Amino acid sequence: MVVKIGTNALTNATGRFNRTHFDALGQDLLWAAQDRELVVVSSGAIALGVERLGLPSRPRDIPGKQACAAVGQSRLMQAYEEAFAARGQPVAQVLLTHEDVQERRRYLNVKHTLERLLTSGVIPVINENDTVSVDELKFGDNDTLAGLVAGVVEADALVLLSDVEGLYTGDPRRDADAELLSTVMQVTPEVLALATGTTSGVGTGGMSTKVRAAARASESGIHCVITSGAVPGRLRAVLEGEAVGTLFEPTGSRRSARAAWIAHALRARGTLTVDAGAREAIVSGKRSLLPSGVHAVEGDFGRGDPVDLADAHGAVFARGLAAYDANELRRIAGRHTADIETVLGYRYLDEAVHRDDLAVL
Repeated sequence: MVVKIGTNALTNATGRFNRTHFDALGQDLLWAAQDRELVVVSSGAIALGVERLGLPSRPRDIPGKQACAAVGQSRLMQAYEEAFAARGQPVAQVLLTHEDVQERRRYLNVKHTLERLLTSGVIPVINENDTVSVDELKFGDNDTLAGLVAGVVEADALVLLSDVEGLYTGDPRRDADAELLSTVMQVTPEVLALATGTTSGVGTGGMSTKVRAAARASESGIHCVITSGAVPGRLRAVLEGEAVGTLFEPTGSRRSARAAWIAHALRARGTLTVDAGAREAIVSGKRSLLPSGVHAVEGDFGRGDPVDLADAHGAVFARGLAAYDANELRRIAGRHTADIETVLGYRYLDEAVHRDDLAVL
């Protein structure tokens, strides 16, 4: 299982590291690891850096955040080492950027490293590499990172510990009538609309990032729970089957490692708009996308780059690797396969996106 611990679950009301609460949370993690393979995705490095440097608040600029992360990351790992040392539980620090999973070979390196750590009885403690990340490389929040890691290690469960109980029908901080949703069977646009994306002074992600991470996990056949990490014993309650937080039921089956990489690790560099027949062939028939089904091409991408597939209404339903670059696809869009060589003067493949390079979302 993968457990994501948000900054708000590690700090007090002033944004300072809460050692007492962290130690209690560490005991819950040790208990969970007794008969499970456990991966921890932990925030907190920047907050600890802010504390160590004596800053009045979290910096707003990227270099300032990176400097705080550099100071705080070692302190964060020291806290985990000390919390787990009493039972002789080894931990490992793993720092990731989006670039580490964007390229297939590096994605597999991450996967194999995590698998070896788990089989060796080590708990990986993962964080985004804020010290070197820049905007175009950042996951953006550790909710997204945790959802991706859950797919990489083919987890059975993902638990997102936050400062709120779960997903409500409204903002519980402002709406006294807001009700907690105990179970979400599928993340629909209406469910996403409930996640307003508010953020706190020390955390990065809001509820929207958590719900989107839960949606990605459920697509890969993984159970996900969003619950409060500020309440002692809440992780145990989740694993013992108590009705706490919000449970997101799996909506899909287990993905292959390649399909999971295409679906969630890649950032699309363009969009192919397809007709209804092509969408049906891809979703229900598990077929390739042929040039004849492409109506429009957006973006500037190369051959082999990831692209989104969208229907006529603009709804993205799949992601895949383009068999031709953007200019080539614009020239052969709507054409039959037999016309490719006539139009381009050559032919790589008969398909615009081969089914082996496709993942339905």
